[in-house]
Amino acid sequence: MSGQNASDAAPCGLAATMIVRNEARCLARCLDSVRPWVDRMIVVDTGSTDATRDIALAAGAEVYQIAWPDSFALARNHALSLSNADWNLVIDADERIETGGELLRSWIGTAGATLGTVCIHSAFDVERGPGESQVAQGWITRVLPRGARFEGRVHEQVVGTLPRARLNLHLSHDGYCDTQLDRKRDRNRPLLLADLNDRPADPYILYQLGRDAEMRGDTAAASLYYADALVQAPLSAGWRHALILCQVAALGRLGQLQAALELIAREEPHWPTSPDFFFVAGDLYLNCAVADPAGAIDHWLPLACNAWEHCLRIGDQSGLEGSVHGRGSRLARQNLDMVNGQLAQLGRRPAVGA
Repeated sequence: MSGQNASDAAPCGLAATMIVRNEARCLARCLDSVRPWVDRMIVVDTGSTDATRDIALAAGAEVYQIAWPDSFALARNHALSLSNADWNLVIDADERIETGGELLRSWIGTAGATLGTVCIHSAFDVERGPGESQVAQGWITRVLPRGARFEGRVHEQVVGTLPRARLNLHLSHDGYCDTQLDRKRDRNRPLLLADLNDRPADPYILYQLGRDAEMRGDTAAASLYYADALVQAPLSAGWRHALILCQVAALGRLGQLQAALELIAREEPHWPTSPDFFFVAGDLYLNCAVADPAGAIDHWLPLACNAWEHCLRIGDQSGLEGSVHGRGSRLARQNLDMVNGQLAQLGRRPAVGA
């Protein structure tokens, strides 16, 4: 079905809504994962020039078209306005349901006036080897009762004070892989700057500007945005964990090791159960070992290995925003084995963790 008469459809309990543009690569995969669990699939196309529209129709979705409004919130809200469902699952074309779809019905049946957050597993490429990727996990509000709406031109957030509850629904996302990032490199910054003009010093917008700068390869600008965001970011913000990790890593890449060490010292009391925090701390100590060879073996390398050992004691923690799977297990073990292997070649005893 295509058109603008969404009100003609019979009321339903659960609809999937999405906004798309040139998503022929992945749209069928997404809709196939969603179809078994919802009553309607509503796709709002904002100007595709590929086969996106035909793919959506063939998958059984209702397709509507609007001009791109320079705001993800406005586009998402338009999609929500086309739905007459009691509940809406908001999903992107480069995502798909991996597990938990069967829980949606029972959850919305008992949730009441609650916003549902789901776990999104985002793959991203790393520099360790060709084709190697890691997966970061984040909990994002995506199951909305009728009437809920978004705000923000990009990295939009649900408006209002309704409580949020986690739903054991897991989505995979491949939009952060290098092959997909090119189309986003110049898209988000103007929207973020416009949002910042509306809400000066908003720490979440500053954090996202930092991430955008990193995506464009400008680590120096990213670190400045992260620093400004940290001044205002509340301890209760779920994304603050990811912000700290980003800034420590950025300072390390910039060679601002003392500033990174001071940040680690300030933040450590807040993250006793974060393997990610101690993993990036270990990486920082390794950078310090490279910068200070005289203190490497007796000071920096033991600190790094102790940090990675702590990661293993904590284990992976999927509930933390921005947590990378493996930092509490195999990735920490790989780092320990690498350092201890190098020490063995030098005829030195392992730092720790052998």
